[in-house]
Amino acid sequence: MFYLLLKASLSGVIVAAVSEVAKRYPGFGGLIASLPLVSVLGMMWLWHDTHDPARMAAHVSGTLWFIAPSLPMFVLIPVLLKRGVAFWSALAAGCVLTMVLYAAMIWAAPKFGIRL
Repeated sequence: MFYLLLKASLSGVIVAAVSEVAKRYPGFGGLIASLPLVSVLGMMWLWHDTHDPARMAAHVSGTLWFIAPSLPMFVLIPVLLKRGVAFWSALAAGCVLTMVLYAAMIWAAPKFGIRL
């Protein structure tokens, strides 16, 4: 149980740090948020738990394939905000777009021989 709390606490501190930095320096906050910290932490926790190279390779490969469908959200949200759309609506639209693109990736990947 302690291990789970440690993982959750460390991950939460990173998210809090990003939001605090972004209050003063939006660009630097964006830089920190764009770092693959969650991916790296996930890899570290998975390796600690399993020491399984095949599982790790599959995890990292799956992460790579899910990056592409998440990127359009970061284009859509600022476009909507600049056009006067409320933040929560823009965020919801970005999340819906990402979910649709994730579903498309899950559907299309096997057709191209990609295992997710």
